[in-house]
Amino acid sequence: MPHLDPTRPVHVVQLTDAHLFADPAGTLLGLNTRDSLRHVVAQVQREQPAIDLLLCTGDLSQDASVASYEAFRELTAGFGVATRWLPGNHDEARVMADIAQGTDLVQAVTDIGGWRIVMLDSAVAGATHGLLEEAQLSLLEGALKTAGERHCLVCFHHQPVDIGCAWIAPIGLRNAQALFGIVERYPQVRGLLWGHVHQPWDEMREGLRLLATPSTCIQFAAHSEDFKVSEEQPGYRWLRLHADGRLETGVERARDFDVKLDFDSPGY
Repeated sequence: MPHLDPTRPVHVVQLTDAHLFADPAGTLLGLNTRDSLRHVVAQVQREQPAIDLLLCTGDLSQDASVASYEAFRELTAGFGVATRWLPGNHDEARVMADIAQGTDLVQAVTDIGGWRIVMLDSAVAGATHGLLEEAQLSLLEGALKTAGERHCLVCFHHQPVDIGCAWIAPIGLRNAQALFGIVERYPQVRGLLWGHVHQPWDEMREGLRLLATPSTCIQFAAHSEDFKVSEEQPGYRWLRLHADGRLETGVERARDFDVKLDFDSPGY
């Protein structure tokens, strides 16, 4: 990790829910997920010329194959910056760890500039919902307790709050209160960042910024009772982590990507 002046903002990009397949032709609802990721990466490269850190918050793969993770790594290698991965419900953490051997890709705690980034594993084997096991909660507590004067951003995959989509609620983070019970004791935690919901979310909760981000492939329709996708373009989130603890952020989409979904193809 290169040394950064702690007085300047840390420039971060989040990519999430790429759902890559071993097969380069693999699609979700007719959308080629490698192609959509390429377009999002190109959009980032046009708009964010000075990234310090790339955060990839789960469901990097759809089939948990070695080939899919290798493809994700290759498609994002052009940024040439420090990168961190965490698993989602479609991922296999052990495969990710094997791919990451000899690198810092799955490092849980990263200090950069005046900030500490904590990457947690909320995936449950064989399930769609999320849970932070005791070991993950202990990791979080330890990371926050030893953060010193650093501001903190905590990342994971499953949503810890109701985002107004009834069908998504049961597959969120089942022990969100345990998470909030820890972070609320540490005022240096400035934000929580997740994926999973394939749509943007930005909410303040007692001074804590709660953020979700569009997928780099298909998008879920906001405020939907039942499973529903939208034809919005894939996207990413940028963050500016300031030395005084301020967190600036926004979502951008791959405006040149033509979304054509096949609703007769096998479902998500």
